[in-house]
Amino acid sequence: MAKLEKTLHGDFDTVLRSLDDGILKGSMSASLEDSSDFSAGGVRCSVRVYERYSWTGGNRLSMTLTLFGDGDELRLSAITSGGSNAMFFKMNTIGEDAFLDTLQGLV
Repeated sequence: MAKLEKTLHGDFDTVLRSLDDGILKGSMSASLEDSSDFSAGGVRCSVRVYERYSWTGGNRLSMTLTLFGDGDELRLSAITSGGSNAMFFKMNTIGEDAFLDTLQGLV
C-alpha cells in the first residue's frame, strides 16, 4: 500500500474534477470503478475508487481517493492497494507507487 494525504484550498467541484480527469488520463487502462458523494451541514465528502493495470506486476491495482471539504479548505487522502503477486507478504509495490505518483503530480 502507498498513501498520500494533503491539505488543499480551492473550489471542491473544480478540484475533484481536475483530480478525476488527471487520474483517468494518466493511464490508458485507468477506470473509475465507483463513487460516492455526500454532504452534511455544508461539509462535503467524495470517495472515488479507480483501477488500472500494472504492467510491471501483470495485474490490476486500485486507488481509493477521498476528498473532504469545508468551504475552500479541502483534505485529500488517497490509498493504493493490489499489485502484488505474493501470497503472504507484498513483494512488488512498484505499480501502487506509480499509480499514486500520478495523483502526486496533480496536487
